[in-house]
Amino acid sequence: MIPLSWYLLFAAALFGIGLYGALARRNAVAILMGIELMLNAVNLNLLAFWRYLAPAQMNGQVFAAVLLAVAAAETAVGLSLVISIYRLRKTVLPEEMDLMRG
Repeated sequence: MIPLSWYLLFAAALFGIGLYGALARRNAVAILMGIELMLNAVNLNLLAFWRYLAPAQMNGQVFAAVLLAVAAAETAVGLSLVISIYRLRKTVLPEEMDLMRG
């Protein structure tokens, strides 16, 4: 059986990669991908703790399914906003997405 600490280290690395991707990228789609990586790291932590603390109950799996649904909704809304701004401004660079300018 794989120890819980390995799952936690992998999830921390995945979260770190996602955080770097969200903060260092200049493309709005890449920023959304970094946020999705961070949500997947949280989901992995949730399932790892469920597996090691209460495997007889289904609480961890239900929370993970809800988190996946929220992540999918967040991706759909974020991507639709990026597409809408691209149609208006012809760019996906976040520093050029100032909608207050004419």
